[in-house]
Parts: sequence; C-alpha cells; structure tokens
Amino acid sequence: MTDVDFRQSSPPVPGPQTTNLADILERVLDKGIVIAGDIKVDLLDIELLTIRIRLFVASVDTAKKAGIDWWENDPALSSRASRNALRDENRALRERLEELESKTPDELPE
Repeated sequence: MTDVDFRQSSPPVPGPQTTNLADILERVLDKGIVIAGDIKVDLLDIELLTIRIRLFVASVDTAKKAGIDWWENDPALSSRASRNALRDENRALRERLEELESKTPDELPE
C-alpha cells in the first residue's frame, strides 16, 4: 500500500502578479479615468494665459453613462448629426422663402 500524508502544508506563496496592457486598457475603458490640469502663464503677477486641460478616457458606453455624448451631436463627427443640421437649415430656409414669397413687392426689403 502507499502511504498518504495528510499533514497540512502551507499554502503556496503567490508571486508577483503581472498585468498586461490589454487588461489595464480594459479596466480603464470600463471604469474611465480623468486627467485634469491647468497651465498658467503669469508675468509680474499679471495672468497672461490660462489653459485648462481635462481628459476623460473611457469607452463609449462608460462616457454615455457619465452623460458625455457630444460626438453624437457634432456634424463633423456624426453623419446623423450632419443630416439633422442640414435638415434644420433646409427647414429654416424654406420658412424664410415662404415668408418672402408671401409679401407684396412693397413689403420686400431693398
């Protein structure tokens, strides 16, 4: 028969945990990270220039949860916003045209 040793041995000592870049990026995008800073240029106690830098790094879903969705309404970044802007401009121009066409020649601007 074989002898079985039932004595408790000490648990293995965990080594240093390694985290790869993908894990760090996933965690940052999942939770979000804010980096903030101010740059001020003064000359003889006169403020010449102030630059405020605010950087929010997160996934789109996390940003939306934080109430940040400016890219959806920026015509330069969203084709839907671009179509909406063109539709609004078109509607305003049609209203202006109808207004001008409804006036008599005496009422038209010169």
